[in-house]
Amino acid sequence: MAVQFDLVSPERRLASVQATEVQIPGADGDLTAMEGHAPTITTLRPGIVRAVASDGTKAFVVVGGFAEITATGVSVLAERAIPIEESNGSLMDAILDEARALASAALPEDKDMAEKMVADVLALRAQTGH
Repeated sequence: MAVQFDLVSPERRLASVQATEVQIPGADGDLTAMEGHAPTITTLRPGIVRAVASDGTKAFVVVGGFAEITATGVSVLAERAIPIEESNGSLMDAILDEARALASAALPEDKDMAEKMVADVLALRAQTGH
């Protein structure tokens, strides 16, 4: 039992595989999509998307975007995404700098959301070890 998993960013298509499960860092919390999942659309927070396939688990760093989940597929459209093995300290520094710049420029009513994004990027950095 599998779902079609597709991950694209503005630069490229990163994945198109049959997966038994896809782990997604949703804005309202982590979720795991499997065959038969209820139709769902969620925005993404900075984190790691993991697709478990017959040939192993593929992991990707994502920042922003959304995921559409159906009973037979998962489509992730990310603002920025790279395979986890391509992540490095310089990239994490750049993502963190962008998040901090957005947080400092945020309107007062958006401050909490902007500060959460900075916290999510710091957590992502810890997860990747960079």
